Amino acid sequence: MARRSEPEILPEADRIEGQPHPREVCALIGHCEALARAARAVRSGRPPQAWLITGPQGIGKATLAYRIARYLLRFGATAEGPEDLAVGARDPVSQQVSAGAHPGLLVLRRAVNERTGKLMNVLSIEEVRKLSSFFGMTSGAGGWRVAIIDTADDMNDAAANALLKTLEEPPARAMILVLSNNPGRLVSTIRSRCQRLDLRPLSDTDVETALKQKLPDFDDDERASLARLASGSIGTALVLAEGDGVTFAREADRLIDNATHPDVPALLALGDKLARATDGLETFGAFLANALSDRIRAKGAAGATGLDRWIEASEKVRSKFGRSSALYLDPRQTVVSAAMTLGDAARHGAL
Repeated sequence: MARRSEPEILPEADRIEGQPHPREVCALIGHCEALARAARAVRSGRPPQAWLITGPQGIGKATLAYRIARYLLRFGATAEGPEDLAVGARDPVSQQVSAGAHPGLLVLRRAVNERTGKLMNVLSIEEVRKLSSFFGMTSGAGGWRVAIIDTADDMNDAAANALLKTLEEPPARAMILVLSNNPGRLVSTIRSRCQRLDLRPLSDTDVETALKQKLPDFDDDERASLARLASGSIGTALVLAEGDGVTFAREADRLIDNATHPDVPALLALGDKLARATDGLETFGAFLANALSDRIRAKGAAGATGLDRWIEASEKVRSKFGRSSALYLDPRQTVVSAAMTLGDAARHGAL
């Protein structure tokens, strides 16, 4: 008898290699305030039609979204379940969600290109249009249907308009959980039709606590170092732990520190290194954007003024790396261009 081949594992934009997917994770590290607010709304019986869950990449937005979804699919918008919205991993609903097989849950994200086998660069209108048929179906035994959009940042204009149409005509006993790393870039009409749940960066202690479970082979000093570099994001810490992550994070800080006097040969060498690494340009771009955001926030909290040029530079850098990753442009050119953008800002004051 011929041996049955193993099922093909398709790539997922929201999965970190070697780690469980957020739909498989029942524990939520930190974010007590956001969770309490969500729990009050859900258990009151009057939750919003849509939540916009925001925060830096890898901070736990999807984990919180799946926690809310599991509760609604298990208990509905009632106070019958636990106050912290926890549903046990052995509960049939949790098992269905973990397997991606619950009929009351729809997850929209970037699809796989059938020709290349790789993830598409955008969350397309074809994906978002699935909301109409999903919410048009008869609800399951629990009576609720939940859609998770991970992330809205990946939508093109047509997809955003399709989402807006659904938000304007909300179905009964349904909830849409919209995840966004950069909510300010979403169209205002989408933001206005969702209630915000903002997730703040976790403390280094919280990140280290999570890493003890997720990276048991690392020693305490290594986990502490990852937590310091991760800017409050467990996901970032896990990415840093793989391959050249720590090196890329440090290179991002060095690029900002040397903005007024960039070392062009070093930048070109960095571009070559990014070209050789899997998703190197995208990973480095995320670290650089996060490092800029952290520094701008810290300066602002300290009362610094004149940060407009740095904010503008940060948006330009984020756009450069996003466009370069989508169009497979030369990493060296992208790094040098980003350095020039930061240099223009640095001439008006260090960050």
